[in-house]
Amino acid sequence: MLNIVWPIFIIISFSYAIFSGNLENLNSSIFQSTEDAINLTLNLLGTICLWNGIMQIASKTTIIDKLTKILRPIIKILFPDLKNNPQIQQEVSMNMIANILGLGNAATPLGLKAMKSMQKENNKKDTLSDSMMMFIVINTASIQIIPTTVIAIRNSLGSGNPTSIIFPVWIATICAAIARNISNKIINKNYKKGEIIIWKQ
Repeated sequence: MLNIVWPIFIIISFSYAIFSGNLENLNSSIFQSTEDAINLTLNLLGTICLWNGIMQIASKTTIIDKLTKILRPIIKILFPDLKNNPQIQQEVSMNMIANILGLGNAATPLGLKAMKSMQKENNKKDTLSDSMMMFIVINTASIQIIPTTVIAIRNSLGSGNPTSIIFPVWIATICAAIARNISNKIINKNYKKGEIIIWKQ
């Protein structure tokens, strides 16, 4: 779909710029945007490297084990099928910790690793298990205590108070987390009753 949408946007933009006499402004904005993108990337690189390094160091210490123990009661409630698999619990915990710290770049590979492990334990390889669906929902709407990436972006763009979004982020992500858990439980319950039909091509 994106392979269709983006070319259409580009064609419309160039056509409008030509017919409205703003082709020079379009060219200038293209070069300015590429320069801004490079500057933003360089500004974010340090923050991303710092937190990814911290996660790598933490994974080789007992910190992750302690944090996993703290999150274990929550994981048992959200992932009852994983109660006998401490390895996957630890992988899920690391992903949740990365998301809580707002480290989307670190959370992605950790999440893929956890999904791969859950797929190995999945009896129906062509169907997502309850744990896999819950994990996807958690990654989509995760509670963030420190939105590190967003703060870094705001700081790089010259925000006077880049951390002012922390409290609104807490409210938004907590509401999203509550909504996700309720909706996921309802959908899973109705699916098991046969009230939801999934069409296969």
